[in-house]
Amino acid sequence: MKLIVGLGNPGKDYEKTRHNIGFMILDNYLGNINWKSKSNGLYYETFIEDEKVIFLKPQTFMNLSGDCVIEFVNFYKISNMDVLVIQDDLDLPLLSYRLKCKSSSGGHNGIKSIISCLGTDEVPRLKVGIAHDKSIDTKDYVLGNFSKEDMSKMSGYFNTFNDIINLFVKKGIEECMAKYNTR
Repeated sequence: MKLIVGLGNPGKDYEKTRHNIGFMILDNYLGNINWKSKSNGLYYETFIEDEKVIFLKPQTFMNLSGDCVIEFVNFYKISNMDVLVIQDDLDLPLLSYRLKCKSSSGGHNGIKSIISCLGTDEVPRLKVGIAHDKSIDTKDYVLGNFSKEDMSKMSGYFNTFNDIINLFVKKGIEECMAKYNTR
């Protein structure tokens, strides 16, 4: 069983913000589905090539994402290595990406919360670059909307993110890192 977590903030006000790229990637991957609600999260269960997969969008706001994630990990008895967290990353150029298996939070409050709740930084992650305009306060920047131009660029990356999710489900984080971190 795998758990794919897209990080973001709930509500219309945050839909197109840089901090919500995890939600955007899950929404693109799944298309128009009916999310269910449980443990302060929206989730969807499906099978991908005989593997049960749960997709999760925590609804706790970013700083408390771990509270929702730990509920699903404990309830379904999912190993940390079977969890893929999709997050935004200020330190990567726009839409570049990096897969990590063990990494600090890098100042990302959602990741800090997940590391704290799971008790380990060994949690597979897909970090997606949102760049960083240092002339804007960090909080305002991550909660700012993507430009139309950036949204247009993003659509060209969705197939790659979908492929990463599929490979993670089938083969795990090590094969994902070997294939996608070389680009």
